[in-house]
Amino acid sequence: MIYHISKADKILKGTISLPASKSISNRVLVIRALCDDDFEIYNLSEAEDTEILKSEISTHCGKKLEINVGAAGTTMRFLTAYFAITEGLIVLTGSERMKERPIGILVDALKQLGAKIEYTEKEGFPPIKIEGQKLHGGKTIIDGNVSSQYISALLMIAPKLKNGLTLELKGEIASRPYIEMTLKIMEHFGVKSNWIGNTIEVLEQKYIAKDFTVESDWSAASYWCEMAAFSDETDIILIGLKKESLQGDAVVAEIFRQFGVETDFLDGEIRLRKNSEFRIENSGLRMDCSAFPDLAQTLAVTCAGLGVSVELTGLQTLRIKETDRLQALKNELEKFGVEAEIISDSKLDIKSPKLKTSNSKLQTYADHRMAMAFAPLALKVGEISIKNPEVVNKSYPSFWDDLKKTGFEINEA
Repeated sequence: MIYHISKADKILKGTISLPASKSISNRVLVIRALCDDDFEIYNLSEAEDTEILKSEISTHCGKKLEINVGAAGTTMRFLTAYFAITEGLIVLTGSERMKERPIGILVDALKQLGAKIEYTEKEGFPPIKIEGQKLHGGKTIIDGNVSSQYISALLMIAPKLKNGLTLELKGEIASRPYIEMTLKIMEHFGVKSNWIGNTIEVLEQKYIAKDFTVESDWSAASYWCEMAAFSDETDIILIGLKKESLQGDAVVAEIFRQFGVETDFLDGEIRLRKNSEFRIENSGLRMDCSAFPDLAQTLAVTCAGLGVSVELTGLQTLRIKETDRLQALKNELEKFGVEAEIISDSKLDIKSPKLKTSNSKLQTYADHRMAMAFAPLALKVGEISIKNPEVVNKSYPSFWDDLKKTGFEINEA
């Protein structure tokens, strides 16, 4: 399937109900499964990843099962830790891309706690066979600069371990806000933690069942900020966002001020406005994305679309996402005449770009964020074509419908 996306003008107006946060939803689902008593989750994400986790975490019946999580990386990591402490035999597998995404760091940490996990194909990668049992807990060491999902997976099972968990994080900590999110959600359910320096301690304790309402997704809002930056005029209401958010990606509101996008915080929603007096200066930007890697694609394409040179750093987790996001960004930006250079596994340079129209069809690489980050370029080049647009279902199923609400024309070919 291919979508041809265009807009007759550069004016954005409308009210959009954003999807619920996938990151928060997935964490709350795991905690509910670990809780002795049930509770209600309101505004649970309808994203594919969350639907898979919701389904699979409830299918375990103490007998041998094979669970295929598809391309859901968070689900793979969270279920690895969950099934390690849940009695029964489980084989976790996924898509071909999932079999290329490393799991060894998490498995090694769980084995330090007494987990029984084996690789059924390639060492360090799914599929894995897990023989669930009660774990003794104690101290484990894990690299802090690879994926915060490994750390969150361990933290959520920590209260159920006999001796709790002392987690030592080696090196620089990537995606710190996601770890903080996990601990804050755990605190909502009565679990206390102590984070000093590079060590997080969680004692053995019980989760207390409490109803939970999931806030809307700030990473989804980032694509609307990008569209606002490309627009001549914007008055967009995004429902379900708040200033005091659990999500580190809420920083997007502050980041986009430098691109002429103003955010007004209202009661349970925000208004995006384009500052008509703002003028972009290409003085060269440097952005460290280590705390918000899910915004990296949005920021890269925004800078390219505005003709701003940028050095993006802190990208070390992007190579192990749904695709190699660094290479994917380089490939697709070059279709618009943008010079994008991968300096290292953690750095991407975009140099004085002059955007050109492109007749090429944009590849999405089975990556939802590639589709959503590039779609706003229709405001700059007139029309773009995106292959496999259905990938947005992974996190924002209504994305294309929401674009239509604000005047975008989308034709299927």
